[in-house]
Amino acid sequence: MRARLAIGLAAVLSASAVWAAEALIVVQRSPLAGFRYYEARQVWQDMKVGDRLELVREPDNPYDAGAIRVEWRGVKLGYLPRRDNAAVARQMDRGAALEARVAGLRENRNRSVRLEFEVVAPLKAP
Repeated sequence: MRARLAIGLAAVLSASAVWAAEALIVVQRSPLAGFRYYEARQVWQDMKVGDRLELVREPDNPYDAGAIRVEWRGVKLGYLPRRDNAAVARQMDRGAALEARVAGLRENRNRSVRLEFEVVAPLKAP
């Protein structure tokens, strides 16, 4: 009986550790801005839903003080849309640990909806 309890407890603790490591809060979901102007067209076919993206804050951007560049494996894809970047820029400026991942890839003549991504924040374990 004690052995079963110990095994069961170990399984629960192990599952909790995995859950804590993978739990994320979706901060926002956005289409990629600038798809046609940067390298997104060249690498789009190689990307997969769930791929990690890097968010790079550009406070000195001459066109948008809240600019956040989106990269995949070091390749500049475009930007978080200007209309959606204020809250994320504030959080990044405060040092928040934000991540991004590919949420959707669609064949579409309208390039502004081809790549959708999520900005996520890791959920801290209690």
